[in-house]
Amino acid sequence: MDLALLRTFVTVHRAGSFTRAAALLGLSQPAVTSQIRTLERQLGRPLFLRQARGVTPTTIGDELAHKAAPHLDALVEIAESGLDEESALRTLHLAGPPEFTAERALPALTELAARDGQGFALRASFGTAEDTLEGLAAGHHDLAISTARPRGALLTASPLCDEEHVLVASPHWAERIGALPLDGAPALENLPVVEVHESLPFVSRYWASVFDSCPAAAGTVIVPDLRAVLACASVGAGLAVLPRYLCGPALEREEIVLLHDPLVPPLRTYFLVVRTGSLALPHVARAHEWLQRAAARWC
Repeated sequence: MDLALLRTFVTVHRAGSFTRAAALLGLSQPAVTSQIRTLERQLGRPLFLRQARGVTPTTIGDELAHKAAPHLDALVEIAESGLDEESALRTLHLAGPPEFTAERALPALTELAARDGQGFALRASFGTAEDTLEGLAAGHHDLAISTARPRGALLTASPLCDEEHVLVASPHWAERIGALPLDGAPALENLPVVEVHESLPFVSRYWASVFDSCPAAAGTVIVPDLRAVLACASVGAGLAVLPRYLCGPALEREEIVLLHDPLVPPLRTYFLVVRTGSLALPHVARAHEWLQRAAARWC
């Protein structure tokens, strides 16, 4: 079986589209289509079901990808590193949410990348869970951190750590609000809220988990980064729901204070995600293991 055909097949399987696969391979879409048809004729079975948007692998296609992808990745590893270039650095492409990746993952991986004999070059990008997982599947990233657990056999996810969310505000607002009720949700109609989106995802999740209700409020300040939410809340812009790891130092300095301390705090799980079989690549496996070890200290 022609390895070039298998490489094209695996790329289409990961990208979910002939068009995206063609861009990744530097080929024309007709060339990719022709190669897939050739492989299907050789196997005597269809590998993909054509749809209006992209393609979906058949059962045979999934089985072939599961068997072939790890070996193709290993061959790429050998070809790119070179048999006589043991000191050559591999590049790890990491993707994840901006705040967690910047505050947790990157410092840990930078420490690993700098170690003698363990080094690798590091490239990072930020994005939503959907964008990150799509980029990983398409081959743009080697390792992804996501708050969504992917389905299917193409990607493999491992729980990394849980993130505790806390309800906070500046001391000024804490004095004005007073103690929150122990049972029932506090009214937010007249209180300013700082959030990352108009839909108030963090406040809504907190209210649903702790008070079993939906907050009746609108965002006063909307900024698309939790670090900016913390900065705004610290200077009195309003109350906010933030990860404890992110606002811990500000709590210690009393720039913000806890408004509520439930017995069971809301948690959000982060997952470490790779393409199935890619842990056969040494630099990916090393980074994956290192992050798992680092996460044990974060919890």
